Amino acid sequence: MEVAKIKNEGSVVLRVAGRLDTSTSADFSAEVERLLADCRETDSVTVDAADMEYISSSGLRVFLALAKKYRHFRVAEANDAVYQVFDMTGFTKIMTVEKALRQMSVDGCEIVGRGGVGVVYRIDDDTIIKVFREGTSIDEVRTEITMAKEAFVLGMPTAISFDIVRVGSQYGLVYELLQAETLSACIARDPGNIDMYARRYAELFRHLHTIEVPAGGIIPDALACEEEAVRHISRYFDTASIDILLNIVHSIPCGNRLMHCDLQTKNLMKQGDEFMLIDMGEVCYGHPMIDLAHSYSAMMKLNGSYEQIIGLPGEVSNRVWTKMADFYFEGLDAADKAHRLEQIDVVSCVRGYSWLALSDSFPDDVIRMCQQNFEERVLKNKDRIMDVCHTLDDWKL
Repeated sequence: MEVAKIKNEGSVVLRVAGRLDTSTSADFSAEVERLLADCRETDSVTVDAADMEYISSSGLRVFLALAKKYRHFRVAEANDAVYQVFDMTGFTKIMTVEKALRQMSVDGCEIVGRGGVGVVYRIDDDTIIKVFREGTSIDEVRTEITMAKEAFVLGMPTAISFDIVRVGSQYGLVYELLQAETLSACIARDPGNIDMYARRYAELFRHLHTIEVPAGGIIPDALACEEEAVRHISRYFDTASIDILLNIVHSIPCGNRLMHCDLQTKNLMKQGDEFMLIDMGEVCYGHPMIDLAHSYSAMMKLNGSYEQIIGLPGEVSNRVWTKMADFYFEGLDAADKAHRLEQIDVVSCVRGYSWLALSDSFPDDVIRMCQQNFEERVLKNKDRIMDVCHTLDDWKL
């Protein structure tokens, strides 16, 4: 029997492998107590039982003790034999026990999109699957579904997945999208209609930014998320650099508008004449400049390959976003529009590097690339950035 703590960010996931019987349950209980000793503030513990082969009554007693101690206790990924033991003994009535997820393969499938937390594949004409990075917990996957449902109810046009699967050792979300293609694919196939697609893109932004998120809901505050992400990447940047990013965040005015926070053209799917959003893990509420800045960072100042991540050449990606901004700010005079674009450019400095907080497993060369261009994009422009920060609160909602 082996047990390891694989996640500790407000909740804890324990991965258990082998047989949990009379001969191993005492050692298992002691090891779990040791692993949870520094997690006294949590009330959420999940046991990932994907590799558990067998459980006896003595093992069940250990789980019962955990269920009594932690308000949100769950056993996930139990195979048929292990689940049957929980079910026959009545444990499924006193704690949450979930059967193992079905396995799917993406071998030979077309890559539709690639981002910080995973890769989206086309399975067939009707189905796509988002495969999350190694190390993503099932709770993070469930959060994406929850955010999608909440945003949908508020009026965000989004594809919702109710099917969590396994792809090897990783989690995936399956979406049914009939004959759908990304906005990037539409533009690549039909470049003569960039203006039409850019207008639809802008209309979606404007629609989202008219939706007010009620207080007290589960959708998080974008400013809190931005600050948390910046503090998370302090492992990669010195204190002075982090302070610049925090100064930008602290200069952004509050807001209550619904935002996708990764609305680039590969996260927008066209199904017939309808556009729907995918990749809902970063949905927040706040000031629209944050949403636009995140998009600007991806479409205009990407750290990485435009072809791989956006699905368009860099020049085309830049042109689409520029045209989208023209439509979004339609009606503003040239000077006011230029001012808003400069504000977006400055706020985008945060997203240009805070996306590293999406995972702790990015390759070293990706981290070095971000560290190297930070000096060119941020440090050399510090005075201008700080000057623009003083103007951010003139963007009234």
